[in-house]
Amino acid sequence: MLPESFGGRIIYLLQQYGPSFLKGAGVSLWLAIVGTLFGCIIGFVVGIIQTIPTDKNDPAPKRVIVKIVKFIMACYVEFFRGTPMMAQAMFIYFGSSYLFQINMSMWFAAILIVSINTGAYMAETVRGGILSIDEGQTEGAKAIGMTHVQTMVNVILPQALRNIMPQIGNNLIINIKDTCVLSIIGTVELFYTTKGVAGALYTYFESFTIAMVIYFVMTFTCSRLLRLLERKMDGPDNYDLATTDTLAYTSGMYSYKERKGKRS
Repeated sequence: MLPESFGGRIIYLLQQYGPSFLKGAGVSLWLAIVGTLFGCIIGFVVGIIQTIPTDKNDPAPKRVIVKIVKFIMACYVEFFRGTPMMAQAMFIYFGSSYLFQINMSMWFAAILIVSINTGAYMAETVRGGILSIDEGQTEGAKAIGMTHVQTMVNVILPQALRNIMPQIGNNLIINIKDTCVLSIIGTVELFYTTKGVAGALYTYFESFTIAMVIYFVMTFTCSRLLRLLERKMDGPDNYDLATTDTLAYTSGMYSYKERKGKRS
């Protein structure tokens, strides 16, 4: 018999279905992390392609090919940013079988859907991050003979990555919550598990209260870990100037905090 009090029902559900809730939460977290990882890879590729420079002095075939590829990438970004993930899940999972006779596994489809959806958002984030870097960085790299690829890998992307880290974290948190739409294709994640528990005992309020708390714990924990990673990427507050000139070695012994302390 179910207890009559709200708290009693919560405890009863945790005792009876606690492992099921945890398993569903694990699936949601796993899908979000893997989907965000692949989505970032897609976003970086698309974002870099969208920022490939062209010049009137370039060969005509190169300019045409770059424009065509950029147009295709722009269509991909606009389509997957402009349609809901639930509709994308239905279209990809069921449409691929109906139109192309491709029978995807549920798990492959789930990862693919999250990845390409995240990739569309990350593409614009990466493009904005690259464009946010001062043009002098690119000009300086070209002045010492770097190619466009070398400039991107060694100069632009390391700086852009730090700028877009908050958005990568936002996408991960969003994906943790949005994996619930994958229940429409039968993915047994947290939302799907919660619906089953609620329907079996008619405890919708209690079951989804538990689910909300679990979602919050996952997103809050991830946000704190990502904030810690951002601080690590910022580097130390104190630093020594790097120099190979022994005559100027003493100039590298100053640190920011020491100078600030003397001024005060």
